[in-house]
Amino acid sequence: MAMKIEQIEGRLLLKKPKIIDPLNETETIKDVMLVDGKIEEIGIIEAGNDINFIDCDGLILTHGFCDLHVHFRDPGNGDKETMESGCESALAGGFTRVCTMPNTEPPIDSPELISYIIENTKKMPVHVHPIGSVTKGQAGSEISEMGLMIDSGAVAFSDDGLPIQNGLVMRKALEYSKMFNVPIINHAEDDCLRANGLMNEGIVSTKLGLSGNPNIAESIMVFRDLKLAELTGAQLHVPHVSTAESVQYISDMKNQYNEITAEVTPHHLFYTDEALYDYDTNFKVAPPIRDIRSRWALIQGIKDGIIDCIATDHAPHTSHDKDTTFDLASCGLIGLESCLGVVKKVLVDDEDLGLMEMIKLLTVSPRKIMGFDNDLLKEGKEAELVLFNEEKKWVFNKNDINSKSKNSPFIDAQLSGKVIHTISKGVIATN
Repeated sequence: MAMKIEQIEGRLLLKKPKIIDPLNETETIKDVMLVDGKIEEIGIIEAGNDINFIDCDGLILTHGFCDLHVHFRDPGNGDKETMESGCESALAGGFTRVCTMPNTEPPIDSPELISYIIENTKKMPVHVHPIGSVTKGQAGSEISEMGLMIDSGAVAFSDDGLPIQNGLVMRKALEYSKMFNVPIINHAEDDCLRANGLMNEGIVSTKLGLSGNPNIAESIMVFRDLKLAELTGAQLHVPHVSTAESVQYISDMKNQYNEITAEVTPHHLFYTDEALYDYDTNFKVAPPIRDIRSRWALIQGIKDGIIDCIATDHAPHTSHDKDTTFDLASCGLIGLESCLGVVKKVLVDDEDLGLMEMIKLLTVSPRKIMGFDNDLLKEGKEAELVLFNEEKKWVFNKNDINSKSKNSPFIDAQLSGKVIHTISKGVIATN
C-alpha cells in the first residue's frame, strides 16, 4: 500500500502513545497535541469533538530517526533517485533528518553545489543536510573549499565510495576540518589490498569462484585513519564498519582518544556472506557483507558502545545496474524503509538489546555526532516524531519501497517492528 502524506493543519491529537524519550531516558504514556506541525502540549489531554485525533494506543512515539549516510543521487542520476523520492523513502522508514553523501555527478565539492542541495530540499518533508567532498572532484589529491562549504551549509566531509589513499591528504583534511569542528568520514578501504574483490574473502568466495576482498583491506585503513585523527586532534567518523578487526581498533583508540565515532549498517548486522550463494547482486555492497565472526563482532560492538549509531548507506541503483553478472553489477542497496524492521529484529528480538538503546542508535547518537538538536520531545518544538508498532511482524516487499530503485536484499525477509506514522516539517506520513 502506498504511503499517504498529509499536511497537518490546525490541531492534531496523538492519543495515548508510549512516549520513549531517548535523550532523557524516560518512558511515559501521555497524549501529544500538535498545532500546525508543532508540539503544543504533552500530557493528559481531553479531546473535544472538533479535534482530529489518532488513536496511538499500543504504538511507540519517539524522536524522528536520523541517518548520517544516504545517497540521493542528485545531481546527475535522477533515474536512480531524486531528492523527492529519497525523502519519501526516508519518511516511510521513520527518518526526519538525513545527511546526503557527495559522490554525485558532479561531486558536491563546492559551496555552489552545497547551496544547490539546500535550496532544492527546502520544501521537502525531510531535513536534508549535505556532506561535502574532502577533495576536489573526489580525485583524492587536492583539498576542497571546506570553509566556504561550511558557510553554505555542509555538515561534514567525505569522499565516500572513493577512499582517500594518500595519507598526507587525509592528514591535511583532518587538520583543516578541526578548524570547523566537523567530522571527516573516509570510506576505509585500501584499494591495492581490495584489488578486484567482489565479495568478502573467505570460504564462501572460494566456493563461488568470486574474487575476495579481505578484512584487512578495511581494517588497515581504519587503523591509519584512527592514528591520523589522534595525531591531528580532529573528529573522525568511521562509516559502515564491517570487520571484527576494525571494531577492535576503534575500541582500542576510544580508550585513549574521544573524538572517534563509528556507524554500522542494518545489512551488515542482518546477513553474512553465506547469503551470496545465489549470486544475488542485491547483496553486492562496499564494504562487502562479511562472515559470521565479523557479524558477531559488530553486534557486540554495539552492545559495548564501540559503535555509536546505525546508518543505512541507502544507495539506489536501477535494474540495469543490478540485473547483470556479479562482476559487472554496481555496489549498493537501498535501506531506509526496511531499517527499523531489520534493526529491531536483530538487536532487540534476537540479541536482547533494550528498546531504548536501539532507539538511541537511530536518534540521539547520530544527531550528537553531527551536532544536531537532540531535545525533540519539548513543547514549542517543530515535531520530528515517529510512531511505530514494536510488536508488528511483517514481510518486506516491493510495495513497501518508495525509492525509485528496488535494489533491496530484504525483499521477502521477515522483519519485526514497523513504522506507522512519521511527522516532519508539518506533514504526517502514514504507511
